[in-house]
Amino acid sequence: MSEYDNELSKIVAELNRAAPSQKYAAARTGQSTASLDQLLHAAAARGASDVLLIAGAPVMLRVTGNLTPGAGAVLEADDVRGLVLPLLEPAQLEELQKRKSVDLSFARENLGRFRVNIHHQRGTLAASIRLLPSRIPSLESLHLPLSLAKLAERRQGLVLVTGPTGCGKSSTLAALIDIVNTKRAAHVVTIEDPVEYQHANRSAIIEQMEVGRDTPDFAVTLRSIMRQTPDVILVGEMRDAETIATALTAAETGHLVFSTLHTNDTIQAMSRILDSFPAGNQPQIRQQMSLAMSAVVAQQLVPGMDGVNRWPAVEIMVATDAVRALIRKGDDHQLRSQISVGRAEGMMTMEQSLADLVKAGRITRETAYEHGYRTDDLQRYLG
Repeated sequence: MSEYDNELSKIVAELNRAAPSQKYAAARTGQSTASLDQLLHAAAARGASDVLLIAGAPVMLRVTGNLTPGAGAVLEADDVRGLVLPLLEPAQLEELQKRKSVDLSFARENLGRFRVNIHHQRGTLAASIRLLPSRIPSLESLHLPLSLAKLAERRQGLVLVTGPTGCGKSSTLAALIDIVNTKRAAHVVTIEDPVEYQHANRSAIIEQMEVGRDTPDFAVTLRSIMRQTPDVILVGEMRDAETIATALTAAETGHLVFSTLHTNDTIQAMSRILDSFPAGNQPQIRQQMSLAMSAVVAQQLVPGMDGVNRWPAVEIMVATDAVRALIRKGDDHQLRSQISVGRAEGMMTMEQSLADLVKAGRITRETAYEHGYRTDDLQRYLG
């Protein structure tokens, strides 16, 4: 057992020794914060990206994408409550009681920043904690194509980053905003739920608004932001038709807009946007997309050959004149061919990206096939 596993065991043992009434009192007064900090320190030392706190299970860590139990006894309901309740401000506690779930972020000196979702399951509290890097990542540190930097240099248009939960969308957006912050005297406004990466003003002036703390929701705030003379807008997630419509309008009217969607590839992003609107409104939305879209980046994290690292596989669709024309006409089925022949414009399909990772010796052929969507295309690119 490693020293980090020993530390986790001691933390859980201390919690288990406390009487239930003492645990609840500690939660109310914040006395268990030190135990949570120790747990997070041990998790960071293990290289974990996430910590799961669930009654009836030991502390669970996600390391290189895989769930593994941290050493220690099974957590009781009072243990979880004692760890997470001190994180909540009164308004967040009220939201948890009302909606049964709450998202927030917090920081610890010498530990970094963390994003947490606290929720109910089986009548008890549970939490998922994401460990965020202490520094704003760069495209290089994320192993993303450096051609993506050109997207941050654009003056207007909508840039979407898509992919499943945990694939690094927030990190990619943070890297792009950092490029703006480094190179451009711009007014940047972000709407996030919650704020994950905190940007210090450099060349740009950056305002970061947190849903629930600074503003009620994405849609209301996005409309308000349009009156604040922003140059660049980041919308953490386009969750509803009103937010999507306002983001498209902002991108059409001279703003650079970054946002995310949960889709597996770039073309699905078109369908997801359209499906958010009634059929009668979709022709107008398709026209707006053809004018406002700047690029769509779909990404996933793929296990490396060494069993330790994970590498991003990305699909990039850039809104060239040909791509805009296909979007406007509704010929989405032809977009893939444009992406596959658009390497000169910075485009690539997911299969081309996976093949590049295999040829670079970063992932195995088997892994590439497991994460590709079109076997015939991948086989052709691998040769």
